[in-house]
Amino acid sequence: MSVGLHTLSNGFRIVTENMPGLQSASIGIWVMAGGRHERLEQNGIAHFLEHMAFKGTKRRNSLQIAEAIENVGGYINAYTSREVTAYYARVLEADVPLAIDVISDIVLNPVFDMGEIEIERGVILQEIGQALDTPDDVIFDWLQEQAYPEQPLGRTILGPSERVASFARDDLSKFVGEHYSPDRMILSAAGSVDHSAIVRLAEQLFGHLSAAPEFTQPQASFQSGERHEVKALEQVHFALGFESPGYESDDIYTAQIFSTAFGGGMSSRLFQEIREKRGLCYTIYAQAGAYAETGMTTIYAGTSAADIDELASLTMDELGRAAGDMSSGEIDRARAQMKAGMLMGLESPSSRAERLARMVSIWGRVPDLDEAVQKIDAVTTQDVRDFTMKLMGGDVALAMYGPVENAPRLANLRERLAA
Repeated sequence: MSVGLHTLSNGFRIVTENMPGLQSASIGIWVMAGGRHERLEQNGIAHFLEHMAFKGTKRRNSLQIAEAIENVGGYINAYTSREVTAYYARVLEADVPLAIDVISDIVLNPVFDMGEIEIERGVILQEIGQALDTPDDVIFDWLQEQAYPEQPLGRTILGPSERVASFARDDLSKFVGEHYSPDRMILSAAGSVDHSAIVRLAEQLFGHLSAAPEFTQPQASFQSGERHEVKALEQVHFALGFESPGYESDDIYTAQIFSTAFGGGMSSRLFQEIREKRGLCYTIYAQAGAYAETGMTTIYAGTSAADIDELASLTMDELGRAAGDMSSGEIDRARAQMKAGMLMGLESPSSRAERLARMVSIWGRVPDLDEAVQKIDAVTTQDVRDFTMKLMGGDVALAMYGPVENAPRLANLRERLAA
């Protein structure tokens, strides 16, 4: 497999990876403009813009956009995260130029028809309502708000209904003008692709763009906070967040190994102690998420009102125990899970294209997979124990939803950690 990386004179980057033996490819444009790039009055507009890209361009209406890709058996989609908006397609080898043309069209030439804006506004308001009706989704938005209060990184990606209801055509155009700059876009492709041919297409489609004024991204600051929302649900939804490294730090590998060993699978401490031995929940896990300069290690569980106190207490106990006796066997198993998951995931061209874009956006290059494996292998048992101690001594955020009238508070959990 070979990786090619090229930067146009205006800063637009193209990264590709040819995967021999495949007859298809995944292609997309990753724009470094997500939820954290919005001002308060813009909250939700990056996601709104993602929706509107499919509602018509100067060359195609919404049906023609869908038909262009689906007529050749492919698919097209998009997503918005807190740091990026991505537009991507999967097609057969012969249709790669078509996919690039369609994706460039929806990114560069949206018409923002007023009628379509109103229709899509209704769709997004329904999406917000659906999220609010899904406790194990909304709990993470609330946890994010507590960890990064009054900061762009702490706001919901969908935005509040009242803001979505007020966005106008000029608001969408303004956000594009501020953030959809060539130096903040990456065209990434993996599978049966020809790097030189894609570079030529990119030059034709994106080479004329001019850079927008530089955007200064506010630095995020993780803080302690808690939110308890009482609702008559069957379960208490419990989410606990600890500050951890951002993806620009090599310590992210320690955070990921810790979260895998502590709550990343059926053999993990949380799963074995709290679900298998005690039967206190159906779902419990830990995961390490990261942004550029900060991150959050999260523990989530769903349990009954009668069991939430015991579950939360045991979680704190297990955390304290891990700081003292996390074993080399547990670390080796977590390390193997990480490496296998990474390598298995990259057998897909879609996963490859995603990784290429992510690596270029972070480091401006695509590290060899062996480099990541070496960093995973370099994490020691003591590193993980030290990391656990650091988590316990840092800021903590808590969100709980459901019958939580008598659920423990953050102060109770801190006391348990200190015991």
